[in-house]
Amino acid sequence: QVHLEESGGGLVQPGGTLRLSCAVSGRTLATYVTGWFRQAPGKEREFVAAMNWRGDRKSYADSVKGRFTISRDNVNKNTFYLRMNSLKPEDTAVYFCAVDYGAVQIVTSDSQYDYWGQGTQVTVSS
Repeated sequence: QVHLEESGGGLVQPGGTLRLSCAVSGRTLATYVTGWFRQAPGKEREFVAAMNWRGDRKSYADSVKGRFTISRDNVNKNTFYLRMNSLKPEDTAVYFCAVDYGAVQIVTSDSQYDYWGQGTQVTVSS
């Protein structure tokens, strides 16, 4: 079993920055893809960003490209980040991290991910 826990959400003004963290524990991760998704009120959950286990391949939704960065901690390989710059009100959502265990290719469909965190709220408002 794999347990994921997000942190770092909160209230930020438009144009501001937040960094979300995802701590992964439990079953040892070998090959995998880690992803970030978000769900705004009244909307379906959508793909935000994903990274393969080596960190040499990354994918971003068009809506966040150039503003958000997915990365992994250099020391603790089981901690992942989503740095969000130039935040906009439309980025307001609950953000989830997820793991596609055993995957080598990045997929953007949430149905392919095996493990999920509980989510962290991000609110962008003045």
